[in-house]
Amino acid sequence: MSSVETVSSASEIQMDYMTLLIAQLQNQNPLEPLDNNEMASQLAQFSQLEQLESMNTSFSDVLSGVQRTYAASLIGKEVSFVGDSDSGEISSGIVEQVFNDVDGKIVLVADGHQIALEDVISVSN
Repeated sequence: MSSVETVSSASEIQMDYMTLLIAQLQNQNPLEPLDNNEMASQLAQFSQLEQLESMNTSFSDVLSGVQRTYAASLIGKEVSFVGDSDSGEISSGIVEQVFNDVDGKIVLVADGHQIALEDVISVSN
């Protein structure tokens, strides 16, 4: 991710728009006022964007919960995974522990190996 700028939330964008709109209304030409329909349309679009952003956050929370539950269900089961990224050798082990690392990723411990949940190839009893 090179040169990624901070993404503003919908509410921040909406506040910036409102500040701009107020300045525009204060300085508008009385003979050519702003179009009310256009302003209402833009405000409605910001409201929709805010609702979509909220839904996205909710779905992310649900997905995280499902992943944690799934990972916990793997305790006591045998999982296969790529043991060493250099050799590409497939290893397997019984899952003994599940935890979140410092980045918030789910990690499984199987026979002394720490495995990211997404690196699990197969699961068996």
